[in-house]
Amino acid sequence: MPKIAEIEYTPNPNAVKFVLKESVAVGFPKSFPNAETAEHDELAKGLFAVGNVTSVFMQDKFLTVTKTDDKGWPEMLPLLAAPIRAAAGVGVGGQGITPTAPRMFSKIEDENDPLLRDIRMVLESGILPALAADGGGLELVGRHEKQVMIRYMGACGSCPASLTGTLVAIEGMLQKEVDPEIVVISV
Repeated sequence: MPKIAEIEYTPNPNAVKFVLKESVAVGFPKSFPNAETAEHDELAKGLFAVGNVTSVFMQDKFLTVTKTDDKGWPEMLPLLAAPIRAAAGVGVGGQGITPTAPRMFSKIEDENDPLLRDIRMVLESGILPALAADGGGLELVGRHEKQVMIRYMGACGSCPASLTGTLVAIEGMLQKEVDPEIVVISV
């Protein structure tokens, strides 16, 4: 059973990050953009069952829940805590899953592509930790020439800042450290 270490508000007013004492997603992050995608994950399914939940994102020892505007956090937090506490953890001794080395991106195109390799390095070292601190993440979807396509997850998925300041910051960092002609597009 994951114990909640703390609850953090994120820059997205409709997303809250639950910091846990054990892992709920080992290796790859899990993103559930709607209830239908959560059908085979008991914890995510339980969170959607609370109602007013629009997405669930899990990574290592945190999960982020995004809600509708209909209910406030004081009403939602106690309801969300119950399925989190009831869920089985996936750490050592959890559901028999042994932790593996974290991998942040799914395989796209040629993994030997030097531009993608450099982009992944910058994202993993500078951008993903900052997004995770706010309860979010991103997925590298692909690239076409020097256009890089990303998809925000967790608190970043519906955050007003993700399409403005955050996107500009990611693009600026990639332009500075990888190639000045890179253009980042959120899909």
